[in-house]
Amino acid sequence: MHTLFIDGSRYTSARELHLALKRMLRLPEHYGCNADALYDCLSERRERVNLCILSRGNEDVAAALRKCAMVVEDLGGEVKELG
Repeated sequence: MHTLFIDGSRYTSARELHLALKRMLRLPEHYGCNADALYDCLSERRERVNLCILSRGNEDVAAALRKCAMVVEDLGGEVKELG
């Protein structure tokens, strides 16, 4: 199991958030930096991902985080809002 702690206020755009997810989850170079690509990459793994959201950040980042949270939940992970 892999647990990510995300502080949305650290990112200025959805792309920046996805690049951070790419780095944290060691996603492949071809990762498309969107929720569909995240689903595809994570569904190929056996390891479950949990997401702890410390803050959602600006509107763009918050929207991207909502989509990422749905992906995590769809794949059997847990999402917790801590902030």
